Amino acid sequence: MLVGNETHDDAGVYLLDDSRALVHTVDFLTPVVDDPYIYGQVAAVNSLSDIYAMGATPLSALNLLAVPDGVLSPQVIGQMLRGGQSILELAETALIGGHSIDDPEPKMGYAVTGIVHPDKIWRNSTAQPGDRLFLSKPIGSGVVIKAIKDGDATGEIANAAVAMMTTLNRYAKEALEAASTPTAVTDVTGFGLLGHAWEMALGAGVEIHLSALSVPLLPGAWELAQSNKFPAGSRRNLDYVRPHLASTDIEEWFLTLLTDAVTSGGLLFTIKAEDEGEVRQSFHDRNLPLYAIGHVASAQAPKLVVSR
Repeated sequence: MLVGNETHDDAGVYLLDDSRALVHTVDFLTPVVDDPYIYGQVAAVNSLSDIYAMGATPLSALNLLAVPDGVLSPQVIGQMLRGGQSILELAETALIGGHSIDDPEPKMGYAVTGIVHPDKIWRNSTAQPGDRLFLSKPIGSGVVIKAIKDGDATGEIANAAVAMMTTLNRYAKEALEAASTPTAVTDVTGFGLLGHAWEMALGAGVEIHLSALSVPLLPGAWELAQSNKFPAGSRRNLDYVRPHLASTDIEEWFLTLLTDAVTSGGLLFTIKAEDEGEVRQSFHDRNLPLYAIGHVASAQAPKLVVSR
């Protein structure tokens, strides 16, 4: 086993031989939108994300499906599965089976297996002082999803969140891979931006400095956050990172937005300062967004430092 759960990495890695290692991950989620096809797409993108965050290529997937017996029609369930399949095809990943159960609340996801060269594994615990910190997708999906469920989100806000959640991290991974070797990578999901940044700081024993106003937000997230309309998980995330957090002039609602529980978020990664131009060019050439949001500093103890 090359990567286990000691450093809170995104997936486990098992060595096959000198040139191949298998990458294993599993994830599933409850519905984040009403449309069953889009829900299936989000479930697949979300499950594949950890493979890309390890620098790996997905090979195969097993579907995990929980639906309430007699409540959802076969047509609706079929749409969920077809949505997921559409993403697996984009990812060139074979669906080779799965398992379904009767459950009062729908849930869907995948166990995914990928492959990577043992010398090219991306980890979340290897950031170095002087590195630059980047993010490939906006945050705010937690507060926006809650607004969608509560009927408080406009179509424009909902569509922007769906577009983000159904975009594979394959493209950001390929852009980064083509430009340089990142020093550390993770993806932003349930623990929120600061939660996953803290795992990076803790694993590497560094300070991660983050510029709050440089963090990209989904349309509507800023206004919804100011109204304090967060899911409970986002507040728990802030409670988790607060003991490790130093911040100046940051309102409580803004800190909560930075810990907002993300569904199918982007890659959060560090690169050497001298590689910044090449990485920016690689993303630009592929018409992909890229956001510089901070840097890494040496530390006597790991810490998150957030400023406006």
